[in-house]
Amino acid sequence: MLSPTGLRQRSDLLQAIRSFFLERDYIEVDTPLRLPVLIPESHLIPFTSGDCFLHTSPEICMKRLLAGGCERIFQICHCFRQEECGRLHQAEFTMLEWYHRGWDYLDLMRQCEELIGWVARRLSGFAGLIEEDRLCWQGDRVALTPPWERLTVEEAFQRYAGVSVRDALCADRFDEILVTAIEPNLGRTRPVFLYDYPVELGSLARGSRNNPLVAERFELYIAGIELANGFSELADPQEQRQRFQRTIEQMQREGKTARMPEKLLIELGRMGEAAGIALGVDRLCMLLMGLDDIARTKPLNFSEL
Repeated sequence: MLSPTGLRQRSDLLQAIRSFFLERDYIEVDTPLRLPVLIPESHLIPFTSGDCFLHTSPEICMKRLLAGGCERIFQICHCFRQEECGRLHQAEFTMLEWYHRGWDYLDLMRQCEELIGWVARRLSGFAGLIEEDRLCWQGDRVALTPPWERLTVEEAFQRYAGVSVRDALCADRFDEILVTAIEPNLGRTRPVFLYDYPVELGSLARGSRNNPLVAERFELYIAGIELANGFSELADPQEQRQRFQRTIEQMQREGKTARMPEKLLIELGRMGEAAGIALGVDRLCMLLMGLDDIARTKPLNFSEL
């Protein structure tokens, strides 16, 4: 349970995030938590709620709002995923997700720098912020002054694991190598954008216009912690259907069930060029408050109820 001081700090963080987007003419939205169909994702296990699911992210609804004519939208909401709980994962967690039409993933990287800097300047009294442009967490002193490092996935695999991405994929060791050899090294002195993921791992991201082997996807790391996942949105309904179908078939082989999100696919062609990103609010709160477990950032934990 958070103390009154901790509750005030969490509240200040949420208000700082809101003020950032509202001052930039974004619309705050609140979409349904219970959905009849989810985006097929083989690595996520949703909770059921009657004949529906609790959403794992608000992505499917927010993309439909983009297709309906919205230009800039954001949402702070609770999301639900059945996964092993630990210091960086909770079955129920708080997500910030935002979308901007006419942008790509490079624009989102720049906005991430701006957002975190904005928040840090307004929350300089937090334990993890020893200065407004420097974060101290678990012994790491991370400079927040932009520009932050940009590192391709291929460069990271070669630098920290001495193996190519293709070799890692062929050996079915991509995730293992990423988690054990690469992620612990990222963002230790300044934040890092790890970008240009293999196209096989960018199911909702647009393929790169410069390299057919990669998707325009990135993840943001600070002090070895993955904080955000963003990409240039894939807006081609036919290609998206093919990717979803491959995922559904994989899930069926694993004994899981999934349905094609037909309404999303019908509207996807009207979305146009856009970029979207999801950021873990509890993880950001953990870093800013100098805590070592996201459970300690929550007003109340499930185990306390």
